[in-house]
Amino acid sequence: MGIELLAPLDLAFWHLESDAHPMHLGALAVFAPGGDRAPGPDRLLELLGTRAAAIPRLRMRVRDVLLPVGGAAWSVDKDFDVHRHVKRVHLPESETEGKDEAGFMAAATRLAGELMEQPLRRGLPPWQMYVIGGAPDGSFAVLVKLHHALADGMRAVAIGAGIFDEIATAAGRGRPGATAGRGRPVPPRSWMPGPRQVAGLALGRIEDLGRAFGVGASLVRASRLDLRGAPALSASSSGTRRLATADLDLESVQRIRRAAGGTSNDVLLAVVAGALRRWMLERGEPLPGADPRALVPVSRRRPGGAAAANGNRLSAYLLGLPVSEPDPWARLRAVRGAMDRNKSAGPLRGAGAVAVLADQLPSLAHRFGAPLAGSAARMLFDVLVTSVPLPRSALSLGGCPLRALYPMAPLARGQSLAVALTTYGGMVQIGLVADGKALPDLERLGRCAEEELAELLTLIPASVAS
Repeated sequence: MGIELLAPLDLAFWHLESDAHPMHLGALAVFAPGGDRAPGPDRLLELLGTRAAAIPRLRMRVRDVLLPVGGAAWSVDKDFDVHRHVKRVHLPESETEGKDEAGFMAAATRLAGELMEQPLRRGLPPWQMYVIGGAPDGSFAVLVKLHHALADGMRAVAIGAGIFDEIATAAGRGRPGATAGRGRPVPPRSWMPGPRQVAGLALGRIEDLGRAFGVGASLVRASRLDLRGAPALSASSSGTRRLATADLDLESVQRIRRAAGGTSNDVLLAVVAGALRRWMLERGEPLPGADPRALVPVSRRRPGGAAAANGNRLSAYLLGLPVSEPDPWARLRAVRGAMDRNKSAGPLRGAGAVAVLADQLPSLAHRFGAPLAGSAARMLFDVLVTSVPLPRSALSLGGCPLRALYPMAPLARGQSLAVALTTYGGMVQIGLVADGKALPDLERLGRCAEEELAELLTLIPASVAS
């Protein structure tokens, strides 16, 4: 059998990781009680494990290879045991007793932040799931951690969706009588590439290096030597993690989009910019001398084909968040204009070259250059703002309806804040990940986003309001 090498960008994420900078994506899914027929805690854990074990990609681990030098490949874990990956944690009664849904969410989010601090164990398939229980009404949450080397946001959704009733039933996973088990033995693979594969790798590297020079030039032009972004967003990393969430009404976002033109993503980016401005002013911080830069990832997957591909298929745009602009409507116009220019220029210009360049470099460059590349990230951007698509249909786990899902993005070295957004059930759900010591007041930033959306609604011109 042939081997499946980690793509260059996946390898970059694998080597960028350190104990203080884990490179896993996350999602905190919150489920409502499922009624009398809902599974108990033990059955729920078994169901989740059975479905996760049936997803082939979640049985794969990373292993070094001889060629290409510095490379790695995906290997089926012959000793796979899903019980190493799916665990239950229970919130103490002192944190949930007498509290409502909001109280449970606050406690679950705090615990999820502590779990997100912990890097995934190497040598095993790089993912983890935690069932968080303890809500007085029977609600529970599931925290999913998935290494960025395994998938980008879109692919992560495709993998993680396999735990839900609607997708698992269609795929025949988690049926009665199925067990999580250790899995069937897997035949060994050859770890020495054949002559044709070696020749193909060599020719591919020559072509990739040629493209890398052009992409690298645009990357250098996009970098900056003056780090005048928001001080709170570029604080020294402590290795701690704090999570917060926010919810925006999707219809309100769409009303603003219809009035202003552009896309719903433009509106959300403007909301993030306005929320940062409000939050900085409330903290008593001076606004930065230069607007902080946001790295906005975009998928390079093509409909029908590449969407099913494994690994990362990413580019990105660079956007100055206009926090110095006092008028919310002017901020929205500025964001829309900047994003239109980004789309016209294409993914090989500016910060989009970060991911594209990584996809062109040889394996050895990622193995030894990852620390330098990680430290250089702050020269390009101050905050990550990413949107993650979810299925539009209603989802459930063991008959318990999915109430909300908050995506979580990893923090780059030198950054203190990452913002991830998704849409489900008529709401835009925001997951905020921050360095716990740099941004202890992260919950306030979430409320600022809700306040910013409300103000934008009041400013819709009367001539176009509906």
